[in-house]
Amino acid sequence: MDLRDYLRILRKRWLSIAIITALGVAIGAGYSLLSPNVYRANAQNFVAIGGMTTNNATTAGSSFALQRVKSYVELVDTPEVLAPVVEQMGLDMTVPELASQVTASNPPQTVLLNVAVTDSDPTAAREIANAVATSFARQIEIIETPQGQTDSPVKVTVTNPAQGAGLIAPNTRVNIALGLLLGLGIGVAYAIIREQLDTSVKGESELAELTGRTNLGLVMYDPQAESTPLVALNQQSVRAEGFRTVRTNLQYVDVDEPPKAVVITSALPNEGKSTTACNLAIALAQAGNDVCLVEADLRKPKVAEYLGIDGGTGLVDILTGQQDLDDVLVSWQRNLLSVVPSGPIPPNPSEILGSRQMAHLLDQLRERFDTIVIDAPPLLPVSDAAILARNADGAILVTRFGKTSRDQVTKAADVLETVGARLLGTVLNFVPSKSGRYGYGYGYGYGYGYGYGHDSKAGADSKKTSGTTVPAEAAKDHSGI
Repeated sequence: MDLRDYLRILRKRWLSIAIITALGVAIGAGYSLLSPNVYRANAQNFVAIGGMTTNNATTAGSSFALQRVKSYVELVDTPEVLAPVVEQMGLDMTVPELASQVTASNPPQTVLLNVAVTDSDPTAAREIANAVATSFARQIEIIETPQGQTDSPVKVTVTNPAQGAGLIAPNTRVNIALGLLLGLGIGVAYAIIREQLDTSVKGESELAELTGRTNLGLVMYDPQAESTPLVALNQQSVRAEGFRTVRTNLQYVDVDEPPKAVVITSALPNEGKSTTACNLAIALAQAGNDVCLVEADLRKPKVAEYLGIDGGTGLVDILTGQQDLDDVLVSWQRNLLSVVPSGPIPPNPSEILGSRQMAHLLDQLRERFDTIVIDAPPLLPVSDAAILARNADGAILVTRFGKTSRDQVTKAADVLETVGARLLGTVLNFVPSKSGRYGYGYGYGYGYGYGYGHDSKAGADSKKTSGTTVPAEAAKDHSGI
């Protein structure tokens, strides 16, 4: 991935990154609030060599002190230094416990010994620091006193006793900053990993690469698409514009021999094939074509429900010889569209759809209509759509943005190729209005205000289709909405 890919991921998943970053900040702040306060007091000792009178002796004493003072640091947490402090102050702790709170350091090229004591009580930290510094000085002098003598040549003086104690923990600013950085890092890593693991289709170029066919159109996402599946009648719907784009591009799939019988299918259920079939049929009819919509999904038929018509008698009755075409053909929206419902659900849909009667019916429909739109089952679960596509002029594969995987698209295209069916193109459905670098969205002069999947106030009184004004009451009766 290049820089643009990373920027696209950050834009796309900014909310997840922001939430994880905020969680990191909250953890840092919470840790600071829940952690006990720790104070530190500092005292300072000065080491000198006594009894030196000449310059040479003084120089030698200073060099000696610089060498020895480095080893004194290791004595500060010994029992010889701390046990007198525990006993003198009556501390409610053992020598090892006190040792964990005491440290000593020697600034380079100095004869200074800094004693630091931490405690949850600032007063206790100050008093213990002074007591440890005094005991420390006394113990050094005892160690440096030669055997048989009473005076030590090394003199250690507490030159800077602890005056107070400062708060050293928790450091709220540091904890929050660390939480911010950690949360941001985890958030970005999460976004990148999730993007890498997401194999769903999200672009026209992906579809073209996977299927070898051009994408015929993008149909925008509408949260109310399930309750309002038919939008092609609404001239102000952005989603409807997607179906009109598919209608236009379908005309250029094969200029010499334009497809008349088109199967609408998908890789898996719930990808919007039935709504695409209905809306594409309506869009084709609005352009002046004589269109017949055939409900050939004999397993889970939805077309009759969406159009608000009776689907009890239909395709199955024709193919089994119980009815003629004219007996089941339904005129919808005042002859805007002709519909062949599915009829009763048969026990053997694949055999019926692959029969000679189905091929004969398609020939009849080609003679009577300009375009036949066939709603078929998904390709991967059953073979119905592949059989239909082979007998028709081709199929349009509907894929769902962010849900249909690349592997599923490839397998669906392979199914059609295996049976010798023609893939006319694809439709990318449920595309978000803002989806990163793909730039989906339309720049028309109207927005979603009331037109996105719904009629405007003016359109509530009437619907215009192919130059015919249909009263709103009639539209409601036949729209299935």
